[in-house]
Amino acid sequence: MWLFSRKGSSGFSGYSTAEEVTQEIIGNGLTAIVTGATSGIGAETARVLALRGVHVIMAVRNMAAARDVKEVMERDIPSAKIDAMELDLSSMASVRKFASEFNSSGLPLNLLINNAGIMATPFMLSKDGIELQFATNHLGHFLLTNLLLERMKRTALDSNREGRIINVSSRRHQLSYPEGIRFGKINDPTGYHSLSAYGQSKLANVLHANELARRLKEDGVEITANSVHPGVVDTDIFRHHSLFRGLVNLVGQLIVKSVQQGAATTCYVALHPNVKGVCGKYFGDCDITKASSQSNDADLARKLWDFSTDLVK
Repeated sequence: MWLFSRKGSSGFSGYSTAEEVTQEIIGNGLTAIVTGATSGIGAETARVLALRGVHVIMAVRNMAAARDVKEVMERDIPSAKIDAMELDLSSMASVRKFASEFNSSGLPLNLLINNAGIMATPFMLSKDGIELQFATNHLGHFLLTNLLLERMKRTALDSNREGRIINVSSRRHQLSYPEGIRFGKINDPTGYHSLSAYGQSKLANVLHANELARRLKEDGVEITANSVHPGVVDTDIFRHHSLFRGLVNLVGQLIVKSVQQGAATTCYVALHPNVKGVCGKYFGDCDITKASSQSNDADLARKLWDFSTDLVK
């Protein structure tokens, strides 16, 4: 558990907050997209990036909530540069619209933080007829990343600054279905298990980052791709998981991180100079940590990439 974590080679631990791990880092001139930035670790990630001088684009489904969050951030950080754009990751049409509008804006893109997610939902299909957790947590981010990649490559080249892509995964990626990804049964309610389906989507996040890292290295571009485990954080993501919700209410801070601690690893991998050039790794508590054997299966990663490409057409 994070409660017993010690400082790793980065000098930080599970106790460290996002502000602490980015202290004295200047992000002026950088532009970041953060998905799911209206609550939880997404909102804290956006706030801390803005605090460090990064121009933050909040990619969110609820624009009314985004306006409220943006107003608070700008009040607390007078120098903050924050914008909000609508994005529903469960809809490919929405992802394409967002990417088109962003690419047409002329803005650079240095950091892409694929943070948004849902957890342990009852079996449902997205607007595109794809199991909702897989569609939202993985496929929407897969499509978004592909549609923004050329802009990131151009930004890295023009600015001579390394671009970074971060997929927010979970330790739950270790507990997917036995086969890892149910390629032939993604949309099949038979045998559906809400937590295993969540694990499957989080495994997909790590596999996506790893295969993307391989392709970026092969292309020789100055962009890295990594995945992170934020820790167990008390946020709205547990709204469909009554057992854990009850456990948190009983023991609270003994088993969960604060939102400020939960956003630390994402902010560290996004901004810290110690991570420069590090690509295709899985981070927890601001240090490279061990991921599951399935997530390190290169053949499975390539198969998922091809499968996802077919789904998004």
